[in-house]
Amino acid sequence: METDSMKFEEAMLELEKIVQQLETGDVQLEDSITLYKKGMELSAFCQQKLQHAEKQLVTIVDKNGEAAAMDSSKGEDTSE
Repeated sequence: METDSMKFEEAMLELEKIVQQLETGDVQLEDSITLYKKGMELSAFCQQKLQHAEKQLVTIVDKNGEAAAMDSSKGEDTSE
């Protein structure tokens, strides 16, 4: 699957379509396996994009324009 030029939102929409198809149960076994593999690739792609975005947000700028560390496990500013 070619995900290099794909945007996160496009991958999520495609993943949602695959999940809907698989949930209906109306897909042939061979097609289900193909869809499952494609879905796993899309899931991994989306996870990678989210992790990259999180790394970019680990440091935020506070009101005074100073860099402040953020505890990504809590999602809160830890510069107090």
